[in-house]
Amino acid sequence: MQSCYSKELLEFIEKSPTCFHVVAALENMLREAGFEKLQESSRWPLRAGGKYYVTRNGSSIIAFCMPETIDGFHIIACHSDSPTFKVKELPEIGVGKKYTKLNVEGYGGMLMSTWFDRPLSVAGRILAREKERIVSRLVNVDRDLLIIPSLAIHMNRGVNDGYKFNIQKDLLPLYGDGGCAGTFMEVIAEAAGVKAPDIMGHDLFLYPRVLGSIWGKDDCYISSARLDDLQCVFSSAKGLIMAENCSQAAMLAVLDNEEVGSTTKQGAASDFLKETVFRICCERGMDAVERSRTVASSFMVSADNAQAAHPNHMEKADAVNRPFMNEGIVIKYNANQKYTSDAVSSAIFKMICEKADVPYQVYVNRSDIPGGSTLGNIAGTQISMNTVDIGLAQLAMHSAYETAGAKDTEYMIKVCRQFFESIIRCAENGYEVR
Repeated sequence: MQSCYSKELLEFIEKSPTCFHVVAALENMLREAGFEKLQESSRWPLRAGGKYYVTRNGSSIIAFCMPETIDGFHIIACHSDSPTFKVKELPEIGVGKKYTKLNVEGYGGMLMSTWFDRPLSVAGRILAREKERIVSRLVNVDRDLLIIPSLAIHMNRGVNDGYKFNIQKDLLPLYGDGGCAGTFMEVIAEAAGVKAPDIMGHDLFLYPRVLGSIWGKDDCYISSARLDDLQCVFSSAKGLIMAENCSQAAMLAVLDNEEVGSTTKQGAASDFLKETVFRICCERGMDAVERSRTVASSFMVSADNAQAAHPNHMEKADAVNRPFMNEGIVIKYNANQKYTSDAVSSAIFKMICEKADVPYQVYVNRSDIPGGSTLGNIAGTQISMNTVDIGLAQLAMHSAYETAGAKDTEYMIKVCRQFFESIIRCAENGYEVR
């Protein structure tokens, strides 16, 4: 059952230990496919048939293809970040003269227990001084550097009966013995190719070192860190690159900080997506009325992985609205608008799935168990259009090592390509999808 894309997906994830590396990996994919980089601070000389991308903060990226005429935008939005631990500004904590730990804080809602007793390292970006300039550099300490050791069961007899973890107490990673004190930033500087005193700032995160795997009787499952949301990111990017003859503006927006609410300058609640759409319209000579008409004729897919029914906890899923891995795209619904899918947007998306010959299924929370939220409704506060929330079914969401279906990556690529190549128009008493 293994998809031909599973190995490529896992290689993409391995190159992407942080949101900054996700954007760098996407830039490489896009450049190889002929996309040109734009700067937010410069004019955009857009031409019909051109392919472009623009980044913000090094952690969010928007790529798009320009048709001859723009009657609307077809947008897929995903997120680049994953729950993890962020290294604090003063990163070291000494324990007497025996141990050196890193001082970290939680980023997003991770399953804390999954981070214990596995090799970890540090990656992110540093800002370094170069004479009169400050430059940003990616950094990845590409070796097993840290472990968060569990407390032995002999010292915590009730741990298997339930234990509330405290990040400041239980989850500080061990870096070295007492003799390693004062060396952490030197390790970072060496990996970045700079001198430690020249580092003026850093955004550094922990990441698991265990590589992704393809497994199961028929290689039907994949497991890896950061499947949420890099499985959707990778698939959407492949779909955009493979799309041909796009009669409406095809756009991929990969935005940062979804796991902490999206309310940043590079998140879904920022003006990044809206301003990019508006600038494209302005560069094509549209006035405010024409721009509003174009946005109203657009459609967005919010793509963020979904909870699969759990083999050991089927009771946690809705009685009938329960998705499974390898059974296609998940359309997500919520009465309280945590997800944007409604009768209109889901009907349109189902037709796109059918045109792509891709199966789809639905997800709704158990009515007494609240779920999470995602990008669609947050982005909709900035730029409003018909939007559907979808994802791929996975287990162990927000674990350090998540599991999904090997076949679903291929399904997602096919439906993304079909979406970008489709035409969606308001028609009398309904919508036209072709």
